[in-house]
Amino acid sequence: MLDAHRLAVLAEVAHAGSIAAAAQRLSFTPSAVSQQLAKLERDVGARLLHRHARGVTLTPVGEALLTHAEAIVGELRTAERTVRALLDEEPAQLAVGAFASAGMTLVPAALAEFRRDHPAVALRLLDLEPPDGYGLVSSRDLDLLITHRYPGAPLPDPRGLERSLLRSERFRLVLPKGHSKARARRLTLRELAAEDWISGSPGVPNRACLEQLAVAADVRLRVAYETRDYQVILALVEAGLGIAFVPESVLRRVDPAGIEVRDAVDAQPVREIFLVHHRRPGRLVTEMAARLSRPQ
Repeated sequence: MLDAHRLAVLAEVAHAGSIAAAAQRLSFTPSAVSQQLAKLERDVGARLLHRHARGVTLTPVGEALLTHAEAIVGELRTAERTVRALLDEEPAQLAVGAFASAGMTLVPAALAEFRRDHPAVALRLLDLEPPDGYGLVSSRDLDLLITHRYPGAPLPDPRGLERSLLRSERFRLVLPKGHSKARARRLTLRELAAEDWISGSPGVPNRACLEQLAVAADVRLRVAYETRDYQVILALVEAGLGIAFVPESVLRRVDPAGIEVRDAVDAQPVREIFLVHHRRPGRLVTEMAARLSRPQ
């Protein structure tokens, strides 16, 4: 039978990305972590990690075992929390993972309100871009994950977790103030094809969404500036360097003086935002999820 402690070490190394970082989190020496991994590899009968200068990556066997390791660690932590609840001991920490724009728009008010009601609970927020985070929920390193899906993108395997739609939000077309195209009553991607666009790098969800919209409209769009940060995108638009699609929730928190906000009639992307947690989330997680679900 595989050793649960060694599986927990594997999960920590996979999440940290290196043996040294995992050792620091576990308060072990790197040598001790390496020894535990070596013993686990002997137990399994296969190599689990590739070591390189920047850290480690999992082998296919390691990836397969990680899913089980995260679930086992999560169950052990669930057992511990169950005992704490029976002893009327409140958890010391609540950890939330969120992508960047959700961290700016959805999370702050919910965390502040939660902190007022539960001052003894330490709150932790991790910046996680989809599809990352599911494994951290499985292992209970995260209590709650806020993630998203852009149009056409597949949803990851929920790994037995509870995933619910929090809301859908549309994207608006953002142009520099006074842009000549902003005077038109109707805008299409074809009319905007010659513009410089601002979006994420290839493979980033908002870039994949933009490329999908361009294919549907049968046009080619030129991405001149690459960033996934919507605050940077807005700054570049305001500086007159290009145009972009930006989530409506982000636009509600900016000064519109330097930009024009419009819609393209042939491209109106909507992304779905989801909450992910264990099927037995606990009272505090349920309470935080309810706060996040309130209309903004």
